Amino acid sequence: MAALWTSADLVAATGGRVTGDFTAEGISIDTRSLRPGDLFVALKDLRDGHDFVAEALRKGAAAALVSRIPDGCTAGDPLLIVPDVLVALTAIGAAGRARSRAKVIAVTGSVGKTSTKEMLRAVLAGQGAVHAAEASFNNHWGVPITLARLPADCDFAVVEIGMSHPGEIAPLAHLTRPDVAMITTVAPAHLEAFESLEAIAREKAAIFEGLVPGGTAIVPSGLPVSEILKAKAKAAGRVVVFGSGKADDYRLAEAIPTNGSTVVRVERLGEALLLKIRSAGLHFAMNALAVLAAAEAVGADPAVAGCDLGRWQPPAGRGQRKRIYLDIVDEDLSFDLIDDAFNANPVSVAAAFEVLAASEPRNGLGRVVEGRRIAVLGDMLELGQTEVALHQALADHPAMAKFHLVHCAGPRMRALWEKLPSRKRGEWRETAKELALIAHQLADAGDVILVKGSKGSYVSKVADALANLGQPGAGETREAE
Repeated sequence: MAALWTSADLVAATGGRVTGDFTAEGISIDTRSLRPGDLFVALKDLRDGHDFVAEALRKGAAAALVSRIPDGCTAGDPLLIVPDVLVALTAIGAAGRARSRAKVIAVTGSVGKTSTKEMLRAVLAGQGAVHAAEASFNNHWGVPITLARLPADCDFAVVEIGMSHPGEIAPLAHLTRPDVAMITTVAPAHLEAFESLEAIAREKAAIFEGLVPGGTAIVPSGLPVSEILKAKAKAAGRVVVFGSGKADDYRLAEAIPTNGSTVVRVERLGEALLLKIRSAGLHFAMNALAVLAAAEAVGADPAVAGCDLGRWQPPAGRGQRKRIYLDIVDEDLSFDLIDDAFNANPVSVAAAFEVLAASEPRNGLGRVVEGRRIAVLGDMLELGQTEVALHQALADHPAMAKFHLVHCAGPRMRALWEKLPSRKRGEWRETAKELALIAHQLADAGDVILVKGSKGSYVSKVADALANLGQPGAGETREAE
């Protein structure tokens, strides 16, 4: 593998000093996932990364980025020593961005950042080499790591930028210097740190401050705060609007959900385009419009991009749908699991409800004759003083009429559970771990089960427990229909 960084490059970027020459093939912040040849970055978070430097070197790290010689190490070990590790990592990220020829797309939004990033990865991979952030590397250390890992000869890069407090996006946008900056949507999330939806919109719109000269800003229409986004975008560069409005540059003319996919009719700059996405949901269709706009803005062929969208599926925890086979022989004895357990706010939960409502259970297969639509919900976090009302309001969503049962975990979701009519009220447990213990009681053959909640609610434990009901090896050649 070609060297990602030489020690001379890193000294030039950081102003630090090295104890000896080395070359690094990658960047790591975790000894559990470190590969031989990586530069280990000793960040301070819940633990001090300096405590793991000796282990990283034993595992084959090319060197370690440190602010002192750690315990268990000597000046003879390969080290890059700097005053502040995070500041140095940020400088390496800036150098990585500066030297790369890649067209860079930055993505933010209250909902859909990671799914949109993965859509872009799938769409652009057919038209060049793509580098994209791992997992949700979207904060003050995740973005620098993403840019530090950017190969110089890459064609495209996709960088996810997130926030939880005011003032976080602008510095990351300036660091990223995107050719295209995109906002997926703005929703009531992180209300503990922001006083209003308008404040969230202004923070999200700060992503446009980092656009390179002549860059493209992609904004959603139809939101209460769309004009705030457009005004900021116009001040930064060329503006492309997506949504369902007649004047939108990329307009969603029709989205037809099926059990496991969505057929999308798009009007792109006045021309018709037909897409198929291998996931049900209007929100995925809307994100696809933004993806097409971004891909075209960085020079990708829109027709090829539209076809390649059909290869994308949501990642685990982001709306991924899979069939869980309860019997090794009889494949009809199975249920469909929609794993959307990584993130939740009122808008994303409503979108997930629409997906579940559009899903078709299968009848006559299990203990319960009628196949059921079942929602398993964990707490929505960081919603501030209105959290109880926002949880209760989910009971009034029109999709609820199609649900057979709703199981809940967490103190906040109890507010929803208590508001539900008794016939829809399933199990409630204080924690997701407790609900996961009775996963075998929640599912039956023919059911479609949605698991949705904030990451910190740990409702993913229920999704994992439901998935583990499947028989090993059963249905390996089949997908959820």
